[in-house]
Amino acid sequence: MFQFFSYINFLFFFMTFFSRPCFPARIIPESVTVITTTQKHNATWHDFSRFLHAEPGSHVSGMAELKKYFHRFGYLSPPLTTANFTDTFDSSFQSAVVLYQKNLGLPITGKLDSNTISTIVSPRCGVSDTATHRIHTTQHFAYFNGKPRWLRGSPMTLTYAFSPYNMIDTLSLSEIQTVFERAFARWAKVIPVSFRLTEKYQSADIKIGFYNGDHGDGEPFDGVLGVLAHAFSPQNGRFHLDAAENWAVDFNHDDSRVAVDLESVATHEIGHVLGLGHSSIKEAVMYPNLSPRRKKVDLKIDDVEGVQSLYGSNPNFTFSSLLQSENSFNLAVRLETGFSKWIFSLGISLLVLFLGG
Repeated sequence: MFQFFSYINFLFFFMTFFSRPCFPARIIPESVTVITTTQKHNATWHDFSRFLHAEPGSHVSGMAELKKYFHRFGYLSPPLTTANFTDTFDSSFQSAVVLYQKNLGLPITGKLDSNTISTIVSPRCGVSDTATHRIHTTQHFAYFNGKPRWLRGSPMTLTYAFSPYNMIDTLSLSEIQTVFERAFARWAKVIPVSFRLTEKYQSADIKIGFYNGDHGDGEPFDGVLGVLAHAFSPQNGRFHLDAAENWAVDFNHDDSRVAVDLESVATHEIGHVLGLGHSSIKEAVMYPNLSPRRKKVDLKIDDVEGVQSLYGSNPNFTFSSLLQSENSFNLAVRLETGFSKWIFSLGISLLVLFLGG
């Protein structure tokens, strides 16, 4: 009996120690993780986690608020006969859930499963997912309706400026400018468009500012987390960020659980300014959601193909480096998965060997 438990203890230690992930990989959640904070925030989104596993036909108190979320991002039309949404998981809401899952690259179940709820409660861009459309169903990137783009002479240069009245004091202007310079440079690397900082805010093509709550454009911000930012299609140029967020430029110097990477959001919103909608590819910069303390600034093939279909390719750009980067990421995920399977198989074999002995 003592020998049997020794084998079990050894096997438990072996599988626990050696099955630790060696490479980054996306983990499909079995439950919903909600980031909470004592700061003022949109608690309604966090409460959506209680609708986990709700199915068609169910009636759950408060589901009307979740329907408002779906309406806000373009998935659900308001009721025609009554003034308010109901708390019933009806057929129209199921259709909205299916479309949401399709647009965000989630497993299409028509149910509020863990993947769907985790995505819903995650901070995101305020641009509607259905204000844009895909030209071909085989493409993952999207455009704003009408496929608007900037029309300038060649070579094209767009100016950008920061609002002299709507900024934040938690980061210095130089830190903010450096972040945006890098973000604009990523897009300029792949298309024949350059971006130039100007102090002339009123005449700039792209006008950037940080705003609180209702700031007059019909798209009010909601405090910490929730909607992070939004930008308008060409040739509008308005680019707004929620001033209430804990904006960060270096996570090593900011340990807040709700810190949001400014460079990641800036890179995403510039895509909107150029005319791109949201992508269904989770790794793409143009995917609408971004978790706190996550940095996602590198353009993926989907982002590049989308923006180049609007403006053409920068003559100095090649896909080789981009392909190499994505292949390296995919290889890391495959190796991690294969390593985990190998460890599991080895553990089972050792267990059979020890028990047989």
